Amino acid sequence: MADTEFDVLVLGAGPGGYVAAIRAAQLGLKAAVVEREHLGGICLNWGCIPTKALLRSAEIYGYMKHADAYGLTVSGVGFDLPKVVKRSRQVANQLSAGVKGLLKKNKVPVFDGTAKLAGGGKVTVTAKDGASQTLAAKHIIIATGARARSLPGLEPDGKFVWSYKEALVPDTMPKSLLVVGSGAIGIEFASFFRTLGAEVTVVEVLDRVMPVEDEEISAFARKQFEKQGMKIITGGKVTKLDKGATTVTAHVEVGGKTETVTVERVIMAVGIQANTENIGLENTKVKLDRGHIVTDGYLRTDEPGVYAIGDVAGAPWLAHKASHEGVICVEKIAGVKDVHPMEKLNIPGCTYCNPQVASVGLTEAKAKAAGYEIKVGRFPFIGNGKAIALGEAEGLVKTVFDAKTGELLGAHMVGAEVTELIQGYVVGKTLETTEAELMHTIFAHPTLSEMMHESVLAAYGRAIHY
Repeated sequence: MADTEFDVLVLGAGPGGYVAAIRAAQLGLKAAVVEREHLGGICLNWGCIPTKALLRSAEIYGYMKHADAYGLTVSGVGFDLPKVVKRSRQVANQLSAGVKGLLKKNKVPVFDGTAKLAGGGKVTVTAKDGASQTLAAKHIIIATGARARSLPGLEPDGKFVWSYKEALVPDTMPKSLLVVGSGAIGIEFASFFRTLGAEVTVVEVLDRVMPVEDEEISAFARKQFEKQGMKIITGGKVTKLDKGATTVTAHVEVGGKTETVTVERVIMAVGIQANTENIGLENTKVKLDRGHIVTDGYLRTDEPGVYAIGDVAGAPWLAHKASHEGVICVEKIAGVKDVHPMEKLNIPGCTYCNPQVASVGLTEAKAKAAGYEIKVGRFPFIGNGKAIALGEAEGLVKTVFDAKTGELLGAHMVGAEVTELIQGYVVGKTLETTEAELMHTIFAHPTLSEMMHESVLAAYGRAIHY
């Protein structure tokens, strides 16, 4: 085959695309990637990774401000916002370079430019200078990701109204901030800026913050946010933004009445929309549903030889979901035996605010709605020795089981380091673990993970330490 002909051609080098290409190469397929901007995609360059770097800086700053609680003395506590941002960008750049190295190591060529499906297994790639070339592939994987959604009349202007990009590289530390949307993106930015001292107001159109989470966990998190000084408005809709010389006044409709909130900056975090425009879908049989590409369990579209993975293929919009879909898709193409289709109930969700929130599987309400008879276990951080020793005694671990079979239906957590703890339950669900195996598992002491064990025991009336 010529250098423009491949077994697998991936459109987009985000966490789904580059993983798919590397796995294809490992399986002996000739693979290539087309990327118009940054290797690593939004997640690595403008999402998951740089936000975690910012949040880490805020976390350490928060500990420094409360050093006395640990018997420590710290003077002159402060922060240098440009340095905080610089570190975040360095982390992202380091990892983007790492992706470049991984693709090179696996002999996966990268074509710089914008890709467009031309039909018949052909893709046209147009570089920034206007030059174009045609690539051919037996299998084409669309991994073009998504972008921030904007609302009419509330569009980011890059100055007073920020998208996530401006929020990641702020030109100033706002004294007051309005965050529109309380999903993972919105609440993480709210947590970062609040920890650094901004007066933060969060507006959520639904009746509770972090609405995809279990209701009990959502309520617990809200109390912690408010204890930190955040103002939370639920059931509210921002209808208008009036921009002044140095501030923005938001008109918020709540319960049929309108109130105003004046702040220095606004962050719009109202979801995402898939990048399906101008990629040549009209030249295929690919179908869309509410803006996302329709696929089967193995990520195949209605167009033979064309697949879609990651954010462009629908919720949940998570990097690890995209990566796993990339592996499933390529292994099915390569004829690997026993490839399992994606089980979305086994995908963990993590939000890195303070306190952290993590979950997998069905919430208590969804389990009941699905007709399950359930057993629910709860264990608070205050009952855990390691949590108290860390000074992190505010939190909750909750587990939901099928009362008839003992199947673990869902697990939900709020508190310190729960984004690391959740994987234990994810492994359990993937292995189709019941309460018996979890009860018989020995957890190290003293660890935060002991709360996972206690929550399981609590579901069956056997909790020891609370």
